[in-house]
Amino acid sequence: MISKESIIGDVLDRYPETAPLFLGMGMHCLGCPASRGESIEEACMIHGADADALVKAINDAVGA
Repeated sequence: MISKESIIGDVLDRYPETAPLFLGMGMHCLGCPASRGESIEEACMIHGADADALVKAINDAVGA
């Protein structure tokens, strides 16, 4: 199960189909080493997005 503490790069490596969810919240630098090392919560704070909503969407998308 994905959580707010999950690292974005780990999520994308395991579930590449979730990339559009990150792009949809304004995170357009998915290939950037810095962004891949951030937690979902950190990225959401930077991009002004709702971390809980993103985590729910990711878990729904991967069937977790």
